[in-house]
Amino acid sequence: MVFKRRDRRPFLRVLGEFFYPRGGWGRAFRYVKHRVHRLPGTPETIGRGIWAGVFTTFTPFYTLHFVVAAILARILGGNILAALLATFFGNPLTYVPIGVVSLQTGHFLLGTEFEKGHELSLGAKFANAGADLWHNLFALFTDEVPDWSGLRIFYDEVFYPYMIGGIIPGIIAATIMYYLSVPVIRAYQKRRSAKFAERIAKARARAEEAAANVQADN
Repeated sequence: MVFKRRDRRPFLRVLGEFFYPRGGWGRAFRYVKHRVHRLPGTPETIGRGIWAGVFTTFTPFYTLHFVVAAILARILGGNILAALLATFFGNPLTYVPIGVVSLQTGHFLLGTEFEKGHELSLGAKFANAGADLWHNLFALFTDEVPDWSGLRIFYDEVFYPYMIGGIIPGIIAATIMYYLSVPVIRAYQKRRSAKFAERIAKARARAEEAAANVQADN
């Protein structure tokens, strides 16, 4: 295959680079920033895409962040590629504080508590929900009785509060990133346009000089 990697990376290496990419998070951030700056479109359009991507990181739809960001960007009239790049606002370094803020805000708004009478940690609730999914999948083909208790606790105490609680901090973070990114992108585009115009002017001057030399020789 033409696009297949020649050096197949071990699973542990892939997992390690997910939490700490090659070159560090600083390099990854600079790469994303460079890509965002070079996107086509107005600064406002790109900014709306960034808004959609950052807001999406405050939703509990972890495996669907690209899809959610693209849909939001389309609704807002933002740049879809900018939205996809902005989802990297959510990464292993930020997901924990994002999750804590979203959960606490959600339970506060709903007037509920995280434990809600169940002596289970957050990790246990994730594990029980996953176990229920596997159990109920096998129950479709066996005589096992489906059990939704773990998923019900997970939805009531984690997923739904996270979804509600992520709205306010998500809007705040996304709006801050919008107003920070638009002037930066505008300045970058102006500087890039000026450099491009300068190159065109120099090329035109060289062409005119060459034409003048040809006429002088004749």
